[in-house]
Amino acid sequence: MNPIAIALTGASGMPYALTLLKELIKTQPHIYVMISQAASIVISMETTLKLGAERSTIEKNLSQYLGAEQGQIEVFSKNQWTAPVASGSNPPRAMVVCPCTMSTLSAIAHGHGDNLIHRAADVVIKEQKKLILVPRETPYSAIHLENMLKLSRLGVVIMDANPAFYQQPNSIQDLVNFVVARILDHLAVEHTLLPPWQG
Repeated sequence: MNPIAIALTGASGMPYALTLLKELIKTQPHIYVMISQAASIVISMETTLKLGAERSTIEKNLSQYLGAEQGQIEVFSKNQWTAPVASGSNPPRAMVVCPCTMSTLSAIAHGHGDNLIHRAADVVIKEQKKLILVPRETPYSAIHLENMLKLSRLGVVIMDANPAFYQQPNSIQDLVNFVVARILDHLAVEHTLLPPWQG
C-alpha cells in the first residue's frame, strides 16, 4: 500500500500532529510528511522540537524526535513538485492535514495548488482517497463554514481538534490522545490510545 501523508500547517495544535506521527510510526513502514514554514515556527513555540531549515535536517531532527527508524519518515519541501504526492498516478492512500489553517482549508476547497500541501490534497480528492482536515480555528466565520461544507460534500472529513471529556482525562496528553485516536480510527490504523465506547 502507498504511504499515508501527513501535512502540518501553521495553526496551533502541534501536539496533535506529533502524537499522530508517533502513533503512525508504530505501524507504518513509510510515512510522507510535509511541513509548512509557518508550521515550523509554531512547532518551535509549542514543543521542544527544533526542525532546522533544510529538508534533510528537518527529516533527521523529526525522525530522532519521534524515534522513527532511518528512512521511515520522508519529508518533502513545499515546492518539491517531483514528490509522489504531487501525482495522481501515485497518490498517498490517505492524507491528514493536522493542524489545518483556514488558509490551507480555503486553498484546498478552491483548488489553489500553489504549494505541495495544497497539490497533494487536491490529488487525494480527485483520486477519491481519504482526506482528513483537523482545523483548530475558533470561532468559525461563515466563510470558514462554507469552505468546510464544500469539502464535506466532496467526502473530505472535517475533524475539529475538539476532545471529549467522558473518558475523564487526567492530563493534556489525554485530551490530545482523544483527538488523535479519532483520526487513527478514520485511517483504519490500530491503536491503544482510547478504548472503544462501550456505553
